[in-house]
Amino acid sequence: MITLHGFAASNYYNIVKHTLLFKELSFQENLVYGSSDELMKVSPVGKVPAITTPDGFNLSESSVICDFLEETYPEKPLYPKNAAERATVRQIMKISELYFELPSRRLIPYVFSGTDAPESVKDEVRQVLSRGIIALNRLCQFSPWIAGDEFTMADIYVYYVNTIVSAFASTQLNWDVLAEIPGMKEWNAAVKESNTAKQVEEGRLANMPEFMQHVTAQIKAANAG
Repeated sequence: MITLHGFAASNYYNIVKHTLLFKELSFQENLVYGSSDELMKVSPVGKVPAITTPDGFNLSESSVICDFLEETYPEKPLYPKNAAERATVRQIMKISELYFELPSRRLIPYVFSGTDAPESVKDEVRQVLSRGIIALNRLCQFSPWIAGDEFTMADIYVYYVNTIVSAFASTQLNWDVLAEIPGMKEWNAAVKESNTAKQVEEGRLANMPEFMQHVTAQIKAANAG
């Protein structure tokens, strides 16, 4: 059985979990937080998530894990057969990560500390997000899925990227970022209503109290230092 290492409050962890559930693969979860000795044994840089396969192979980085799962378990595929269409799916994923998820992450410390980000930081984040909005407006189809008529890895990836955008960028910037891409919010709501997304969300909510305790302890330790 596959073991999924990490914590359900992580959107990257949930990308892999959603993929495992979609492919109907048997797996167990091992709750572990970043940079711990236990995680370092299965992830070279101590990042969440990581997996251990039934034969003891360890692998980290969510996109790498998902590609491995696709190649190893091709039933219920999450990439189109056509090479150009596969490349488009990966392009949407990469743009959402670089121009949506990563800039939004810059605002996480301010949200957790209950402070307002400096205007200089907000301006930089807005600029990067604006580039992502332009690109995704050009690439996303929502017909009905993000890359066309097939549900793909891009649907899973962008959905969990959007959790970070909505929770941190939209909050700090007072900006409904997803509304800037026609069809995005309706598509996002459709994915959210899927049984798989609901199952992943149940796990996230169950993990949040312990995760927040972990974050609080880290902040206290940093302040004490």
